[in-house]
Amino acid sequence: MKDKTIDYLLRTTWLAVNKMYNEEAAKFDTTMATGFTLLSIDPENGTPSTSLGPIMGMEATSLSRILKKMEEFGLIERKPNPEDGRGVLIHLTDFGREKREFSRDRVLTFNDTIKNHVSEEKLKNFQEVTETIIELISNKKIYNQKEYTLK
Repeated sequence: MKDKTIDYLLRTTWLAVNKMYNEEAAKFDTTMATGFTLLSIDPENGTPSTSLGPIMGMEATSLSRILKKMEEFGLIERKPNPEDGRGVLIHLTDFGREKREFSRDRVLTFNDTIKNHVSEEKLKNFQEVTETIIELISNKKIYNQKEYTLK
C-alpha cells in the first residue's frame, strides 16, 4: 500500500464509482443520487419518508431536495400513510419504476463485472474490511472524543 492511506484508497475508489454512475445516469437525464433513492423505495408498498434517510445514510435536508426534484420529474408521489396519519409514504410512479429498473440494471452490471474480475476470496476479504471500518467508526473506536477535545 505504498504511500496510500486506507482513507485515500476508499475516497478515490468511491469518487471513481460515483463519477461512473453519474456519467451513466446522465445519459438518461438522471443522477446517481436519484437512482440510489429509487432503489431504496419499496416498489410495491412505498416507503415512509422518515425511513428513507436512515436507509440511505443521508441527512434529511439533502434527501428532501432529492425527493422534491424526483416529484417534479414524476418519479415519485407522496401519499398519506394509512397506518400513521401524520406520516407520508413515498411511492414510485410508473415512470419511477421504469427508472428504478434502469438503476437496478446498472448496479447489477457493475456488481457482476467486479465479481468476474476479482476472486470470491478477495471480495469476502474486502467485505470483512469494510464491515470492520464501519463498526470501528460506528462504535467511535477510532477517535476518542475526550482525547481530542480542545482545551
